[in-house]
Amino acid sequence: MSASVPMGRPIGAQLVRVTTPAALIALFLIFAAISPTFRTPGNILHILVNNFSLPALVALGMTLVISAGGIDLSVGVAADIAAMLAVTLMEHGSGLGLSLIAGIGGALVVGLLDALLITVFGISPFLATLGVLFIGESVQQLATNGGTPIYLVSNYPAAGLDYLAHGQILGLPLTLWLVALAVVLVQVLLSSTAFGRHLRAIGAEPRVAWHSGLPVRRTTWLVYLLSALLCGLAGLLLSATVKSYVPLSGNAFMLDAIGAVFVGTTISREARPNVLGTLLGVFFFGMLHNGLLLIGWNFYWQQVAIGLLVFIVLGISFLSRRLQTAD
Repeated sequence: MSASVPMGRPIGAQLVRVTTPAALIALFLIFAAISPTFRTPGNILHILVNNFSLPALVALGMTLVISAGGIDLSVGVAADIAAMLAVTLMEHGSGLGLSLIAGIGGALVVGLLDALLITVFGISPFLATLGVLFIGESVQQLATNGGTPIYLVSNYPAAGLDYLAHGQILGLPLTLWLVALAVVLVQVLLSSTAFGRHLRAIGAEPRVAWHSGLPVRRTTWLVYLLSALLCGLAGLLLSATVKSYVPLSGNAFMLDAIGAVFVGTTISREARPNVLGTLLGVFFFGMLHNGLLLIGWNFYWQQVAIGLLVFIVLGISFLSRRLQTAD
């Protein structure tokens, strides 16, 4: 009679969930060893405020979209339209509240257009949001005479804008509080509501979800509106920080947001988008940008290094899942 021996977790399952955290720790130690400035509390706060907070808002919206089986290439347009409308109104003497509301409204129009093309006209999310991206870029170019930035020099609500950009609550920057609020909102929506269950079901098996009577169209509308809302907030915070609107500047958010979501799937057993993973992915990119800048790499080599490291992290995750399947 043989005694049964308890088996540990398969090696693949162990590796796959530690890939991103291990990469973060390794990068932190490497940058800290090369540049003493990197590990200072001031620089860590700089990463959180300038390299993490705004991309995190966009990436949280992208998490919802990808969880529903879609993609949103228009996130930068939503951020830019929000900033353009808000800055233009403030430049012409409008109050802060009206300008911010108009900016969010402009971002929501982008989300509405995405959802309309996908749900009513049946266009794939990739092509629909790509079309909105092109339209949004053209609108910005036309509205700014070929891409001329709009600067807030005078006659704008300076005190309110400064507080939005640099204000603090309980010693922490307002932007981090807004990110925390967005994190709680998205996490609750995904894990504790019928909307979240419908969203994941649509993302996993859209045809089955449709034939099961789930509100596919309504869920898709809400997903793209929420994504646009979060992107619009990021655009407003960016314009408040730099006190200007630079056409097409929001496009910088798109690739990092998509990359952060997919890097974040490495900590999920089912390789699904999740809030914690997305935040780790955003911090991964933010730390890379900051660390490579501090050690003196120019922008183009930074992009090469970031691309290679993303390939390595995702490659290790893929091989680990293959090992998990083999086990």
